[in-house]
Amino acid sequence: MNRRDVLKAAFALPFVSSVMTGGIASAFVATGKKVASAFRSRVRPGDPGWPSLAEWDRLKNEVGGRLFKLTSPFADSNSAACQNALKHIKNPFFIGDDPALTQTSGWADAWVSRPSAYAVAAESTADVVAAVNFAREHHLRLVVKGGGHSYQGTSDAPDSLLVWSRHMNKVTLHDAFVAQGCEGVHAAQPAVTVQSGAMWIDAYDAVTTHGGRYVQGGGCTTVGVAGLIQSGGFGSFSKQFGTAASGLIEAEIVTADGVVRIANACTNPELFWGIKGGGGGSLGVVTRLTLRTHDLPMFFGGMFGEIKASSDDAYRALIAKAIDFYQGHLFNPHWGEQMSFRPDNSLHISMVFQGLDQQGAQAVWAPFIDWVHARKEYVVTRPVQALAIPAQHFWDADFFRQHAPGVMVDDDRDGAPRNHVLWAGDQGQVGWFIHSYKSAWMPASLLQKDKQSQLVDALFACTRHWDVAFHYNKGLAGAPDEALAASRDTATNPQVLDAFALAILGASGDPAYPGMPGPGPNMADARDDATHIAKATDELLKVVPDAGAYVSESDYFQQDWQAAFWGTNYSRLAAVKQKYDPDGLFFVHHGVGSEAWSADGFTRVT
Repeated sequence: MNRRDVLKAAFALPFVSSVMTGGIASAFVATGKKVASAFRSRVRPGDPGWPSLAEWDRLKNEVGGRLFKLTSPFADSNSAACQNALKHIKNPFFIGDDPALTQTSGWADAWVSRPSAYAVAAESTADVVAAVNFAREHHLRLVVKGGGHSYQGTSDAPDSLLVWSRHMNKVTLHDAFVAQGCEGVHAAQPAVTVQSGAMWIDAYDAVTTHGGRYVQGGGCTTVGVAGLIQSGGFGSFSKQFGTAASGLIEAEIVTADGVVRIANACTNPELFWGIKGGGGGSLGVVTRLTLRTHDLPMFFGGMFGEIKASSDDAYRALIAKAIDFYQGHLFNPHWGEQMSFRPDNSLHISMVFQGLDQQGAQAVWAPFIDWVHARKEYVVTRPVQALAIPAQHFWDADFFRQHAPGVMVDDDRDGAPRNHVLWAGDQGQVGWFIHSYKSAWMPASLLQKDKQSQLVDALFACTRHWDVAFHYNKGLAGAPDEALAASRDTATNPQVLDAFALAILGASGDPAYPGMPGPGPNMADARDDATHIAKATDELLKVVPDAGAYVSESDYFQQDWQAAFWGTNYSRLAAVKQKYDPDGLFFVHHGVGSEAWSADGFTRVT
């Protein structure tokens, strides 16, 4: 399933306007608080304040020897490390197991993947506390990495100390969980506790394949659980179960003062709310999360196909039919994932469904398929067909090896866990170098009969410049009331509740880590792609000029990012940031409070 294939926001928000003009200090004044007296800059190697070797050794002893000085495997092109990295560079499990690498190798004219100076390979919450205290006391740039999937480059930073939680990956199932301090307030419920270094394939394997239940997580199996929850997070079936963040019951988090805090609806409730979609790496280091689990549907499945129109007029008619068909037949909790509209006048269908069997799903699509077959101006280049399997096998690696080899790709290293697989369609993201990437939530009002023609015109005009994919599972309009209510109680931009889809446009090139042998990124092609994507985006924005964007799948150069990512929730997030991290120890690009710092996070500007 090809997922990551977005858009400038111009959301007028008085609070955010004050932030943009007056910096984060204005935001904190607006919340009735003052910015703490704080250090003005962080230190780098060679600066007078950089820790001595003896001080680094003390930290190493405190974390049981698990402090490492990082070097990219591509630092020496003749080394065995370099050759091994080249061999496995399209294996996301290999990349995730190297603290010097990130799943994205860079973004044109934005950032490139460079390792932190040191990493604490945390195996316990105590290790995280030690790293946080050390970074605070020595004024270090601190970075947090679990899955390392950040498109924005927030999973590493040169001259920084990395808290690397990869080895904190335990998954524990609960038949009846009650959050601490909520006894007698909330009823016990089935849940799963996941340490922050776990990937979603770890959670799905335990909860679904072996536990027979469902947890709302991410579509890409190698994404980190903690990062997705903190970004809000969507999976293929979010139209039924809500955002991943909305399923959070409790978290353990180490805040900037080095205190280990429990956050849930009854204890530190504002911190708990901020963790649910406020962005990873801004409020603290999450060390474990407990998520509610759901009854598992009988079947999960997919609907795949491709149709090509013989002319521009026929393609416009096909777009119109697809939008109208979605509104009438697919705009409900059963359906997720995407339709892609492309410049070659083709429609690509790569959708998923839950709660239907294969025959039922095919019946839903029959009117659309019949309409296409009745018209000679369309060629079905790939039959539009449904496939369904028992839901318990949806992430079952052995099941796919036996019944559908090639749909999932193994971690190909000797001794790799048998459950460590990813969807073959996601392999294009592994190590990719992003040329451009934009997203925008599309309001459900555009599906009204009197608005569909405007949407169709914008979509067609968009495709004259670039592909655009509508990710229907990343807009919650049409979801059940329970899912909407839980998702409303998160920090994610409220626009997601009224959106029928997230529109995504993107382009990328092959892995291009600094020092990696080969020609490196083609910057001329990257900038040309970015130009075309910008033009395509402008066409789409004509019908959604105030569209917000999903923080984890958005433009690195996003304008008005506070409003785009969080809308009216940003002032509340700023207050949480001020309470738990007044000095700004935690910094990520376009994260809460980042207005107070230079682009590299080393110098305070307000």
